[in-house]
Order: sequence, then structure tokens, then C-alpha cells
Amino acid sequence: MDPQLRRLLLAENPWLRGEDLLGWIRRFLPPSYLPRRLRLVADHRVVLVVGPRQAGKTTLIWKTLEEAAEPVLYVNCEEPALRDWLSSPAAFLADVAEHADAARALFFEEVQRLPEAGLFLKGLVDRRTGLKIYATGSSSFDLEAATRESLAGRAQRHLLLPLSLAEAGAALSGGSLAREEGLSRLVERMMVYGGYPTVLTSSDPRRELASLVEAFVVRDASDRFRIRHTAALRKILELAASQIGNLANLSEWAALSNVSNDTVADYCRLLEETHVLRLVRPFVGGKRAEITSARKVFLLDNGIRNQLFGGFQPALERPDRGALLENLVFTELAKTVHPLLDGLYTWRSKSGAEVDFVVEHQGRLLACEVKAGDSRGTLSRSAHSFLEAYQPEQLLIVNRNSRPAIQEGTTLVRYLRVEELAGAVEAFLEIDRVPQAT
Repeated sequence: MDPQLRRLLLAENPWLRGEDLLGWIRRFLPPSYLPRRLRLVADHRVVLVVGPRQAGKTTLIWKTLEEAAEPVLYVNCEEPALRDWLSSPAAFLADVAEHADAARALFFEEVQRLPEAGLFLKGLVDRRTGLKIYATGSSSFDLEAATRESLAGRAQRHLLLPLSLAEAGAALSGGSLAREEGLSRLVERMMVYGGYPTVLTSSDPRRELASLVEAFVVRDASDRFRIRHTAALRKILELAASQIGNLANLSEWAALSNVSNDTVADYCRLLEETHVLRLVRPFVGGKRAEITSARKVFLLDNGIRNQLFGGFQPALERPDRGALLENLVFTELAKTVHPLLDGLYTWRSKSGAEVDFVVEHQGRLLACEVKAGDSRGTLSRSAHSFLEAYQPEQLLIVNRNSRPAIQEGTTLVRYLRVEELAGAVEAFLEIDRVPQAT
């Protein structure tokens, strides 16, 4: 091994020269760790965690390693000297056996920085060394392009998004009334500032959000993804943020951004793959009166939305409170449903009837409507239209107050607060979450 490379490896892994292993690992954990509901269980495959930057991917793996208390070789793939080293799986493993033979796990951070990330990880897995292998990637955009084919059957892929209400509220203490009041305050905060861990725990959340947006637009877009029209990308982001919950008109976005329709489509694909926004497709059940192509736009974090458009006024004082609540409900659903096993849609008929969200799981349907005020226990005409057409198992009405459930034909109608939504959806899905294979 090259002496400079060896010095770098020792600097990154001080346990190799005798420093306390757990003390070193705990340096990477925040003082107040918010537990994630996603559990990482290593097997013979790569444990691959992808998602937006600063969603907590690295922290989750460090917490997993702390609980395992096993020696781990940490490799930061953003370090150029280390990237050059990671070209041959056989040579890499030979060096590990010689210089870090006590390691029981390997942790590759930002693995998509490797020119042939998929082939390299495939080579490690196929050699059946018995080492646990963990890897992170800031986005699925370039990582999946490099690894999808190579890692078929060799990786368990996990998508980690910002904190959900349940995760952020897990640290609340006190009795039931105190927790309920705390959750209400948390909902108001997350409607404005979102769920990124560094934002939720910061005394200056606006600065953290500004840093996140600039990191994506400036660093990722211009440096990593070679976006030529960064001003147009920013404009598209601002337009999407201003229209959450509405139908996305990409032609209008192209005209306002002064780029082609194809460029807008490419940029939207990039924004979806990097988990910044989603263009949610309509549910199509075969009824001729349905709108089948128009998609609604949502952002995957309310704080990012308000940084781009809307500002940070308290939620109760805002004219866009309804849009913010609908977007928060979307983020809760996106963090609950499985990206492969479950479908998440909107529904709209040509006559104007709408249901905010439809979850489809193995042929079963759950509908969800969002009401910023008190629904007063009545169903909208749109809800009746959807129930008559599809008879979903449940209709969840998210509003300010819980109410007793009612039965409408074969559909159970439940009235919930937004903080109760994820639990209700998980109960409907009735499955243990499994990692997504790549």
C-alpha cells in the first residue's frame, strides 16, 4: 500500500492505531440522536442507503455500527486518493486483509463518487468475504445509473427521507396531554420548517435551509450533474414550490424559465431522482371520465418549499396554510408507503371531482382527503364520487380534529389529525417493511 494512502486510511480510522472504537464511532453521532424507524440489518448483500443530502443517511449507518460494536473500515469516496484505490475489489480486499484485518464491516460514504461503483461493490459481494458492507449515496440519480445492473440481487436498497412526524415526535416526553400538545406544536413547526434533522435541531433553521438549497443548486446541479442552466433550474424549483398541490404545467414552466420543454422535463426528472420534488401521477382505474395524464407537484420537504417560496411566517397566520398542510400530508405518505410495493397517486375526474391522494397496495385502495379546517363530519361530493366508483377499503380525512369513524357502504371513513396519519396508513398496509432490491 502506498505510504500516503496508508496515512490517510489511519487518519480516517484511528481505531487502527489503538484509539477506542466506540469513542471514535460516537464522534459521528449528534448529541441528541433522533431514532429512525428504518432498521438496517446486514446480510451477504450491500446495505445501500440513498436519499437527499443531510437526510441522516450517514448518521443512521453510524448508529447501526455503534449498536453492533464491531470494527469497521470507513472509506470516504469523496477523497480523490481513496477513489483511485477503489478500482480493483481484489486489490482492495488484499490491502484490507494486510492492514485492517480486524475489520468486520466496510462503510463506503458517497459511493456514487466511484467511477464504477456498481462493479466495485459487486466484486466485493461476489467474493463472499463475510464482511458486512454499508454504503450511502446523496441521491439515487447518478448512483442508480452506475449500480442498477451490476448490483442486481446483490444489494438491499433503502430510501431515507427527512424525519417523519412520528420520528421527530419520539423525543417528546410527559403524559398524554403534554405529548399531544407537543405534537401539535411540532406539526406547526414542520409545516413551516420541514423535517431535515439539522433543521429541526438548529437554533437557526432558516440558515440551515438556505444552505441546503444552495448546496443542491450550486454544488450538485452545477458540479455533479453538469447543469448548464442553473438559473433555469432555480426558476423551475421556485415555480414548483409556488404551485404545490396543483397540476404541473411543464410548458408554462419552460416559457417562464426560457428553456425548452425537453430541458424542463430533464430537470424535473433530476429533481425527482434527487428527492427534492415529486410529480404525482393520477390514479387511473379505467373510468372514461378520468383525467389520466396531468400530474400534481409536491415537494418532499415543507422547509425546502418555504425557502424557495412563501417564507417562514407561522403556519396559523398564513394564507397558504391549506397548501402547506396538503404538502405535509404528502411527505408523510411518501415516507410511509414502499416505493416499489405501493402506489401513491392523486385522483381527478373531468367534471372536476378530486381526491387528494390514493394509496394502492396489492389491489387494495385507501383514499385520503386533506382539510385545513374542521371537516364537520361530512363528506365532499368528490369523496362520494370516488367511493361510488371504487369502494376503497378506507377513506382518511385529515383535519384538525379526530372524530369517530363512520361506515359509507363498504368504506370505513376515519377522521384523523395529520400526526395520526402514518400509523393509520401503516395499519392499512399490514406488511413488514422489506428493503428494496437493486
